[in-house]
Amino acid sequence: MNSEVAALGPNEELRAGWKSLRIKYLLREVDNRTATGTEPLLSLRQGKGLVLHNDVSNKRFGTEDLLGYKIVRPGQLVMNRMRASIGLFAASRTHGLVSPDYAVFSPIRPVNLAYLVYLFQTPAMGVMFRVQSRGMGTGSSGFLRLYTDRFSEISIAIPSVEEQGHIVNYLRVAELKIARFIRNKRRLIELLKEQKQNIINQAVTRGLDPNVKLKPSGVEWIGDIPAHWELRRLKHLCRNVNRQTSEKTSDEVYVALEYVEAWTGRMSFPNEDVSFDSQVKRFEAGDVLFGKLRPYLAKVTKPNVCGVCVGEFLVLRPSLERVSGEYLEQKLRSRDVINVINRSTFGAKMPRADWTFIGNLKIAYPPKNEQQEILRHIQEQSVQIDETITRAEREIELIREYRTRLISDVVTGQVDVRGIEVPEVTEAELQALDDAPGEDEELVDDEATAEVAQ
Repeated sequence: MNSEVAALGPNEELRAGWKSLRIKYLLREVDNRTATGTEPLLSLRQGKGLVLHNDVSNKRFGTEDLLGYKIVRPGQLVMNRMRASIGLFAASRTHGLVSPDYAVFSPIRPVNLAYLVYLFQTPAMGVMFRVQSRGMGTGSSGFLRLYTDRFSEISIAIPSVEEQGHIVNYLRVAELKIARFIRNKRRLIELLKEQKQNIINQAVTRGLDPNVKLKPSGVEWIGDIPAHWELRRLKHLCRNVNRQTSEKTSDEVYVALEYVEAWTGRMSFPNEDVSFDSQVKRFEAGDVLFGKLRPYLAKVTKPNVCGVCVGEFLVLRPSLERVSGEYLEQKLRSRDVINVINRSTFGAKMPRADWTFIGNLKIAYPPKNEQQEILRHIQEQSVQIDETITRAEREIELIREYRTRLISDVVTGQVDVRGIEVPEVTEAELQALDDAPGEDEELVDDEATAEVAQ
């Protein structure tokens, strides 16, 4: 048997024309380091591949910072050692620099690198990479790396170079269609969310009666308000509770900013219990939590249980004789209020709002019985919109699952696409595919990995 060809297991069977090879017979690691640091820095992003670092991050590096970074050239494969198990690979189409903790490979025999990227991003390969990864340093378990010696010994089944190219074209055409589908669904979701915000904003600023008599509020950003509404500073409608603690009880919840969905207030929690080693704030059921970090995200919610939250939340306890917690939540999450608070923030990278400003905002509100009418109206008008949004989100989830399964089946030969005629994908279409939204809006990059590595 040719020494390059890996032995098959007892239950493995190759399709005709395919070979099982160890990766070391396809790729060789190269380690060329920069001498000047003047080359463009590239970031490896989930769903995007290699992109210019300055296009996707505010973190800037000087020439001296980049000394010792690895040079990557067109026609080479890049692997993030720490994130290989989630498919962080890319075939480079440009010249630049990457993190020293990356591995850069050059092909040593004809192979379509785009095909390898598709293959390495399949769930089965992810499991294999995870198994073969090892901790950094002696006894380390916090960060796993896929070292080249273990990566190179992994066996993969591949077809001819010609079939690899056909598979890549087939998958690119499929991905373009999927990307357009997801983009259209996301546009629909944004339009529906905007429609819902318009309903809420109208209801909490002018009420439900289009013919109601108005009066000047005396506040420019508020404008006219119903004549029977009152106007008070927020600090007179609620109390900013700042009860610090370093622990929580078993029946309390822990709320971090990432657990609250922007503009909806919906909360989701991880399955496992979360530990924390810093001071947090205690809140009661019915308090309104207002995220003061990046207030433009409108992370405002009203938990129905007691718990603790991170310090980036304001814990606001309504004065119930004037305003209900449910109404206050909707009011503080309305477009007009969020916009005026957002304009008051300080800090360029991590803009924060200040309670002194927020507490002094004048808030217009109706009598308690009208507050309940407004809340019922918002609920009734939102039901159908929310159901449509949920359906669209589920459709996106399903098409992503389909994409993963399709790629896996095609690159492993379980689905034969040789007889399917596909058009060539143009450079413009490839760029459109690169510009399409990734699997996750919070895209994974290499900054944390690079910092750990150094």
